[in-house]
Amino acid sequence: MNCNVIAIGYGNELRSDDGIGQRVAKALHIFNVKAIAVHQLTPELAEALANSDLAVFIDACLMSESSQVQIESISPASRNFITAHTADPRSLLALTQAIYDYCPPAWWIKVPGVNFELGYSLSPIAETGVAIATQKITQIINRQ
Repeated sequence: MNCNVIAIGYGNELRSDDGIGQRVAKALHIFNVKAIAVHQLTPELAEALANSDLAVFIDACLMSESSQVQIESISPASRNFITAHTADPRSLLALTQAIYDYCPPAWWIKVPGVNFELGYSLSPIAETGVAIATQKITQIINRQ
């Protein structure tokens, strides 16, 4: 299937492992994938989501939440309000649904990190997670 995919990696690149999502987005070099690296999810991304057949969100999580890369199929949920500038993936999908009467099937990839201090480099755990997440995203896209 020829699928129009959007991959949105988000997080703060100035806070070490918090930049995992952006790193993964920048590492994706897959045909038909529009990879976007952003500091945070904003309502302006709704239009790009509405023009996609599949969406993948990539973010960091604390190692204490999970030591593995987490992959979750997600649906729109408006219970989490969008503030002036930021959203989570489910509320962004809900906004897309409300505005465009459509939102793509979506996945949320959470990559564990341990160092969220000021800095640019990723921890070894995060580096491994970036490689795993990139591979998992490729598998998700190839199944479509």
